[in-house]
Amino acid sequence: MKYEQIPNTLFIKNRKKFMDRMMPKSIAVFNSNDIYPISADSTLPFEQHRDIFYLSGADQEETILLLFPDALNKKHREVIFVRETNEHIAIWEGEKLTKEKATEISGIETIYWLSDFDKVFFDLMTEAETIYFNTNEHYRQAVETQTREDRFIIDCKQKFPAHKVAKSNPILQELRGVKEPEEIHLMQTACNITEKGFRRLLGFIRPGVWEYEIEAELLHEFVRNRSKGFAYTPIIASGNNANVLHYIENNRQCKSGDLILMDVAAEYANYSSDLTRSVPVNGKFSDRQKAVYNAVLRVKKEATKLLVPGTLWTEYHKECGKLMTSELLELGLLDKTDVKNENPDWPAYKKYFMHGTSHHIGLNTHDYGVLKTPMEANMVFTVEPGIYIPEEGFGIRIEDDVVIQENGEPFNLMKNIPIEVEEIEELMNGQ
Repeated sequence: MKYEQIPNTLFIKNRKKFMDRMMPKSIAVFNSNDIYPISADSTLPFEQHRDIFYLSGADQEETILLLFPDALNKKHREVIFVRETNEHIAIWEGEKLTKEKATEISGIETIYWLSDFDKVFFDLMTEAETIYFNTNEHYRQAVETQTREDRFIIDCKQKFPAHKVAKSNPILQELRGVKEPEEIHLMQTACNITEKGFRRLLGFIRPGVWEYEIEAELLHEFVRNRSKGFAYTPIIASGNNANVLHYIENNRQCKSGDLILMDVAAEYANYSSDLTRSVPVNGKFSDRQKAVYNAVLRVKKEATKLLVPGTLWTEYHKECGKLMTSELLELGLLDKTDVKNENPDWPAYKKYFMHGTSHHIGLNTHDYGVLKTPMEANMVFTVEPGIYIPEEGFGIRIEDDVVIQENGEPFNLMKNIPIEVEEIEELMNGQ
């Protein structure tokens, strides 16, 4: 792994929080992700399942975490199963976790080889009454591929039909949504790497560069700072491409007079950052571009102030809609008749700002976190309003990542990344 080893105290705390919420005589099992094939002998780069990483720090394929707080033998209350390595694997694939290293990373004393799982699991299930399955219940999930977790659940139901079943996900949604100080530090590191990449771009962007060249500059800066790379597929959208919300082709040449909307950020130690900035290709905003940019920036600043403990997700977005409506009226994009006659299910502002303002961020870019109960301190959210005007050939989005505080305004993890029009112009023009 490129990142520096995370103290195992974080994972010890995370497991304790999870196990404190488990029912008596219950087992929870968490599987690593598969390595997904492309074709022939090619595979996608391995990405660890964020739940097993959150609870153990294990960042390796073919790994299983088992939690059983009421196990009669104390050594079986926390167990990790890892793939047994050998000389052939070491030569062809490199170092894998030893039992000693797995303990060092996770803080778990009992480590078995994966080949022992079926035997140990059967023995422990004779003591257990309930099995926690780790299903994916994220509100944006759209999984079509059968996962390792899916196969485990199918197999377990066949072998142990008399056991009761429970869900890990509601517990994880609650826990992962509220970050520990160590997690916020890791996210700050990801944001700091992102800042380095963005500042590099301000001296690089000019008329004639290609969107993919900008992508390459970012990747260079991210990787040289211990990141695997982008936290999500980068969006580098010049001109009208910015009005395609998930534009990822990044294959257009940037022209003088255009704006570039860049939704690009680094990961670090599997934790995401999420940044969006919109900058002028030639280093100077036109009067109209500046007016729209500052309107978006005002919405962002006011929306950020609303992210405080006790805020309800649905009410927050309604208030953000009101802020945006006011700005669109000032810009002449809406008039009072549009607002008066709007459809309550799709308000008038949605013509120019059709996505949400904020989402949880953490181990996933769109992270776990409860949405139906009041916000809490140490939740981390993006704030990302935008205005998209295809008829004028540009779109603007501005986004930072902020931590809700017990008292006062959220703490902006991206507070040092240039955002004001004047600062962006000065840096792009070498001032």
